[in-house]
Formats: sequence, structure tokens, C-alpha cells
Amino acid sequence: MNRKTLPLILWLIFVFITMTTQSVDVEARILAQIPTGSIPTVTGTPIGAIAIVRDNEQGFANVRAGPSTTGFEIVGVLVVGAQVPALGRTEGGDWIQITYPGVPGGVAWVWSDLVEVKGTLPIIIPPPTPTPRITPTIDPTLAAQFLVEIPPTRLPTFTAAPPYASPTPTIEPPETISSRIPMGFIIVGLLVVGLFGTLISFLGGR
Repeated sequence: MNRKTLPLILWLIFVFITMTTQSVDVEARILAQIPTGSIPTVTGTPIGAIAIVRDNEQGFANVRAGPSTTGFEIVGVLVVGAQVPALGRTEGGDWIQITYPGVPGGVAWVWSDLVEVKGTLPIIIPPPTPTPRITPTIDPTLAAQFLVEIPPTRLPTFTAAPPYASPTPTIEPPETISSRIPMGFIIVGLLVVGLFGTLISFLGGR
């Protein structure tokens, strides 16, 4: 081996050892950064039951604060085809409780005939009907001013009309012809008629 090539060989050996050491150090750092614990997996949570507004004549479904048309006011509407999470139903199944943001408690109720429920719903005890804040009262003094007393009046008495007596016509016996026409006038008349008949017969014979 030449003395001139010995330093070159030693330098190459040194470079090789240095590079090997650095690569081992880098691999050790990479392995140190890999977590040893288990990586959690993300799983989806099922949405649950939903209520879909059916097609109806009015084109929407009223959303009320409680399961009744009386005592609970309308807090919003849902258009046909709208889908909302359904939370429960009344015991008879007439009303469906839904999630409705923007109202107290974030829940409301809709009539079951207007929606189609997909999924199973538990029975929920409906809230009590709210009592009116102001109970209407009538001031007796004010009411007395509008009370008008009507004095009793006697009913008219009915007096029957006297019986109707129809007059009975009196029929007088007819007078005879002889009492009204003189007998002599009758005889003269018969004589004239006889003469007139004789004259006609005579003229006819000629």
C-alpha cells in the first residue's frame, strides 16, 4: 500500500462511519415521534327518528308550543317536505314532539296527521295547559249601570165577541095570477087571439 493512498482510505472510512451514524440517529428520532398509543377511530352517531311534513292542502304544518290546538299558541310553521328530528309522541299518538330551535326549550309539537315519522318514538307526557295570565273579572258597579229593569206589564185580556145571529128571511106566499090580472082582461085577450087566428085562417084559405 502506498503511503499517498493511505490517508485517502482513512478519510473515506471516516466519512462512511459518520454518515452511518447520522442515518441511525435520524431513524431513532422518527421512531421517537410515532405515538405508541392506539389511535381512536371516529364513528358516526345515528340521527334517530325524523318527522317529514306531508303534502297537504294548506302547504305547511303549524308548529305549536304544546300538544293541543286550544291553550297552546302557534310558534312557527314547517313547509311541505321539511325534515326535523322527532323526539317523542303523546300517548294517543295524535301529536309529535320535534326539535324546533328558537323557542323556549328548543322543542315544539306538530299534529301527527301532517307528518310522516320514520323511526320509533317514545311516549312523552305532555306539558300542562298554561293558565291565562289575567282572569277576566266584571266590575259589579259597572255592570249595574247596564242593567235595565223592565216593569212587569199586564197581559191583554181577551173578551169573546157576542154570538152572531143571522136574520131569518121570511118567505111570502106567491100571489096567484088571477089576483093580480083582472078576469075581464083575460077574456078580452083570449077573444082577440081567437079573432086573430080566425083572420089568419081565412086569409090562408084564399
